[in-house]
Amino acid sequence: MAEIKKVLCAVDFSDYSPLVAEYASMMAKCSGAQVLVLYVAPSLSQYVGFHVPPSSIESFVGEIVTGAEDTMNAFVKENFSDLSVEGKVVTGYPAEEILAISEAEKCDMVVMGTHGRKGIDRILFGSVAEKVVKSSKAPVLTIRPS
Repeated sequence: MAEIKKVLCAVDFSDYSPLVAEYASMMAKCSGAQVLVLYVAPSLSQYVGFHVPPSSIESFVGEIVTGAEDTMNAFVKENFSDLSVEGKVVTGYPAEEILAISEAEKCDMVVMGTHGRKGIDRILFGSVAEKVVKSSKAPVLTIRPS
């Protein structure tokens, strides 16, 4: 059986993130693995051409990241007691960042939620979970909200 030494837990701080954390925590406890909790903040770089000064966009993204880091610290403290855990906040496109960090950090498993979008929502927003499942070198456990 494959050895799980590091679990990447990708969260979006929605109401379902604690459920995702619960599964990641369970996997880590069963295997003695470390947990890397990841939140990907939007980069907003796609809005540079919309007559908004780039400095305003950078400032706004900086504020998002600062707030996300505070939220991450509280989330880790609340959901991952008695585990070796690290919280990380990055900016970019969620699927790309999850895949890149999973590989760079040599994660043996990815645990993430899926919003279960259908129809036009799925066409417009796509599925981060689907992109990660299709491209990840590590196994991916997806948690669908009930």
